[in-house]
Amino acid sequence: MAAFWHQRGRRQENGGLGSVIDGLGSVFDVLLANARLVLGVSGAAVLAIATLAVKRLIDRATSPRDEGDPKAEQKSLEESWQDLALIKTTPKAPKKQRREDLSEPLLSPARPLVPGEAHDPRGCSAPLGAPQVKSSPLRCLTLQEKLLSHSSQLEVPEIQASLVPQLARSICTQLQNFLRSKCPELPFGRLFLRGALLDGLEVLAADHIHLMLPVVLDAGLWSLLSGEDTVVRKPQYWMIKRIDLGYFPRGCSPWDRFIVGRYLSSNVLNETLHKLLVASINWPAIGSLLGCVIHPVVASRELKLEVKHDQVELSITLFPVVEMEDKVLLAVPPEGLVENLWLESFYRAEVSRLKELDAGDSGARQLCLRILNGICRSQPGLQKLGGSPMTHIILHLSDTDSDWAEESLADRFQQVLEELVAYLEKGVLPSYFNPKINLFSGLLEEEIDEMGFVLYRAMSEPEILLK
Repeated sequence: MAAFWHQRGRRQENGGLGSVIDGLGSVFDVLLANARLVLGVSGAAVLAIATLAVKRLIDRATSPRDEGDPKAEQKSLEESWQDLALIKTTPKAPKKQRREDLSEPLLSPARPLVPGEAHDPRGCSAPLGAPQVKSSPLRCLTLQEKLLSHSSQLEVPEIQASLVPQLARSICTQLQNFLRSKCPELPFGRLFLRGALLDGLEVLAADHIHLMLPVVLDAGLWSLLSGEDTVVRKPQYWMIKRIDLGYFPRGCSPWDRFIVGRYLSSNVLNETLHKLLVASINWPAIGSLLGCVIHPVVASRELKLEVKHDQVELSITLFPVVEMEDKVLLAVPPEGLVENLWLESFYRAEVSRLKELDAGDSGARQLCLRILNGICRSQPGLQKLGGSPMTHIILHLSDTDSDWAEESLADRFQQVLEELVAYLEKGVLPSYFNPKINLFSGLLEEEIDEMGFVLYRAMSEPEILLK
């Protein structure tokens, strides 16, 4: 009771404000007492909530602030916003339903919008009876669909696919004419083109092609010696030995000038051709005739030409090639002191075998290879896996799994990744045509680790390779 009078005295000290508040409190009490009779139960509840909020605002406004509390003002504001929110969220009393309303349909037809009538953007844009158009959920593509979609993006631009072979053949003709006039004593065969573009396996861009220069040897004067049987112990390389020197001394073969230690030197032949390409051929004149600019690459160990056209930029690599005893040997000696080795190429056999298998069961091996080559080409860390290694993995897998239909492309793609990771873990990928040959022998250990890491991650989420 003492506290009550103390509070009352403080209100009287505020210039009579306490009496006004007491009067308002009495009015609220009378309203609440008679609200149930006048407004009903729900109306009384609404009025009670609103009255409580207003009384709390008034009490907070008249109560003295704690001057020692710097957060009192901020706290008072926050409580005021809470009280206002309480008033705003007070539910409205339901409208009493008339008897005649019960006969009206629940879903009335939508009223047509009168021209010029304002549209309330906050309201419902569609009438209750109008059919709702459901938005279709985003469709998640399967790996199969992603692979087929990705393969369509690997197509070489049509202008490159038609212009590059034409331009390369024109350069091939000019080079052939030069060799016949400059080196008539050397029985070079007819130059021809080779590469993934001509076999339908090129992806993204036709920016390189191979030019094959046949070296015609007399089988009675030359024989093959496997690199595995020499000190180098490399089964993928071969040596071409000059034989019967007692009956057919040096000079009997036009290629004797390239012999080093009784073996036809791929390195000496390349050096001779390199000098011809760099110093003897008038490439500016040939380029002007063909509508392009041709530059031989001087610093390269390979016999390479850079061609710039208005629409394409092309790299042409020249390979002297020897075909003997069902072997295709390229003048690509390994780095080091050994200069008489010739690299055995399986490219022709690879493409022939792939096309033969696909033709036999309408398979998707070539499609899978194109996708894998595109992935290796777009990711720098995997570039050395493109081409021959991928082809040999697919050929190995074809011997164990015969289902290569296009519908199984996703399964075969994942299986190739698993096989590739397993080969990288061992550091050995045996050639399909000669198991003694390790196609990973030219890779560094760091390169194998990097490739294995990238592909190991892709085994659980192959889609990351298609981005």
